[in-house]
Amino acid sequence: MAGALALATGCARKPEPPAPPPARPTLLLVTLDTTRADALAPEADAAATPGFAALAARGVRFTQAYATAPSTLPSHTSMLTGLAPAGHGIHENGRRLPDGIPVVTERLRGLGYNTAAFVSGYPLERQFGLARGFELYDDELGPGKVERSARETTDRALAWLAAADSRPRFLWVHYYDPHEPYAPPEPFRSRFPADPYQGEIAAMDHELARLLAAFEASPGGAGTRIIVAADHGEGRGDHGETLHGNLLYQGVMRVPLVLAGEGVEPGTRSDPVSLRQIHATLLGWAGEKAEGGLLTPAGGPVLGEAMQPLLNYRWQPQVMAVAGRHKLIRSGRLELYDVVDDPKEERDLAGSVAPARALLTAVAGYPLPGEGGTAPPAATLGDEERRRLASLGYLVSGEAPKAVPDGAPRAADMTALFHELDAGSLAFVEERYALAAKSFEGILARDPGNLMTAVRLAVCQSLLGKDRAALATFELARRIDPASIEVRHYLGMHHLKGGQDELAAPLFESVLKAQPDRVAAIEGLAKIRARQGRMAEAAALLDRSVPLSRDPATRLVEVGLLRMELGETAPAIAALEQARASQGAAFRRSLELGVLYLASRRFAEARTALDRVPPDHPAAAMALFKRAQVSVLLDEPDSRERIRTAWERADPATRRLIAGERLFAGRLP
Repeated sequence: MAGALALATGCARKPEPPAPPPARPTLLLVTLDTTRADALAPEADAAATPGFAALAARGVRFTQAYATAPSTLPSHTSMLTGLAPAGHGIHENGRRLPDGIPVVTERLRGLGYNTAAFVSGYPLERQFGLARGFELYDDELGPGKVERSARETTDRALAWLAAADSRPRFLWVHYYDPHEPYAPPEPFRSRFPADPYQGEIAAMDHELARLLAAFEASPGGAGTRIIVAADHGEGRGDHGETLHGNLLYQGVMRVPLVLAGEGVEPGTRSDPVSLRQIHATLLGWAGEKAEGGLLTPAGGPVLGEAMQPLLNYRWQPQVMAVAGRHKLIRSGRLELYDVVDDPKEERDLAGSVAPARALLTAVAGYPLPGEGGTAPPAATLGDEERRRLASLGYLVSGEAPKAVPDGAPRAADMTALFHELDAGSLAFVEERYALAAKSFEGILARDPGNLMTAVRLAVCQSLLGKDRAALATFELARRIDPASIEVRHYLGMHHLKGGQDELAAPLFESVLKAQPDRVAAIEGLAKIRARQGRMAEAAALLDRSVPLSRDPATRLVEVGLLRMELGETAPAIAALEQARASQGAAFRRSLELGVLYLASRRFAEARTALDRVPPDHPAAAMALFKRAQVSVLLDEPDSRERIRTAWERADPATRRLIAGERLFAGRLP
């Protein structure tokens, strides 16, 4: 029996080993900021952009590829989510992608990909929501900087490639160089002395070639697949637009796009495609089921939008749809162009050619911000974030989208104001308020319904001490939009500056009811509550501001001091210790920490904190007194010497405290 059992056991088949996971290709996505399709070969001189020319020659190039929006963050968000801005809710820079909307990187990481991103411009910093799913998201631009060079970004990406493990990789590299202001490095500056924009393109192309060579030489994955695309173009004067963000014409919406790598047949595609199809393309390459990739025929018109003028200036919303050779734009009225025969869109056919029904349906049914699409997240940026965006030419309104008023201007009819809007915004963020006010006055004279300009003019007047003019302009802004959050917020700041807390407080309260995370309103109301002696409310408000602030350590110090004043020792210690951990050697509240630890009878920690108080501290005499108390309580051998030193260096008020201290009885000099 035993032998039979042994025989049966010996003959049993060993279990099959688990099937190895499917081999997945290594993926590279390169995005070229602010790069027109006609700025790269073969539409431009191949000698200027040989890197892109070589890639296009061995890949499939799309001659009619379109951005979903002419701004950095909305366009990239579409690439990584597969959604139009109406679906993901990001219509302009400075908003944050809601956590509930997934990005392709999360899926790829779940499939075993090693994921990394190297971004080169402030609009894509991690705070705006695209870092999810990346094991490494390198957005270190340097203190106070809003961009870094393609060379530096490439260096960082190559270092990551050299150190990457054996897993298949998904690498996203973003180059920001062609964005205004144009300042190409040498030798490209000298090669393009009359066209620095093209010089920036050439410099970026040089780094693109370096990146592609290193990527394809690196091991890992079952072959490599590459996508190179611009996020949007640049106006360069087309239709009156020098930069981008305000219009929907080809210069800013048609972009270069090439796919290359294993299994990609070289060629040219002239059918319209959207950058949001990049999402499905990446998933399909990774082995997932995903419909609507770039290598399959598009289903229906390609859509795009330009909502920045609506959100910031209350101008008409703009939507476009492209199918075949025709492009239809809806912006207060319809414009129709044959983009094959008329690529510069010089002949509007709307009065002579009936648009295809699919185009009409697409632009009519496109959900506008706040009217059926995903609700745009509130812009809760602080002043520093707004300054950094404005330095790049981007305005961000805190207003929720509203219905367009009757007779609102069309952006295409307001191009004469674009330069003044940019100039006024730049002067405003550079705190040249008199110059900014002059620009804003001129804009309002020609566009009296421009809410953001009215608010900014009122702020300029307030900061210039022209209080009567400021109040009049705030009233004008209130008439433009009686429900405006921006008006309430900045009018509250005006009253706060003037010490009129009773007027400012209800304004801040109403702002925070609508936008609970508006940090400047939180801090303004906290200041008022502290001046009113309502310290607990002030501390609670500052607690709310800490995670929202660009300088959380300073807010933590304020919280700690308020909690100390309230006698809340443990929360005060926690706040000040967090601030110290963040500020390091710059922390200047060790005396207060020492006093708090002493009050908590945590004498060893009090000693450590008080020993950090520098000799030149304004309250050094008090620090020596407190250190002497700790010395006695710890029974240190030099406690008498510490008491003597505290006595000798004491000011009159501190000497009285020393004389009355029972711990020092019999030990005074």
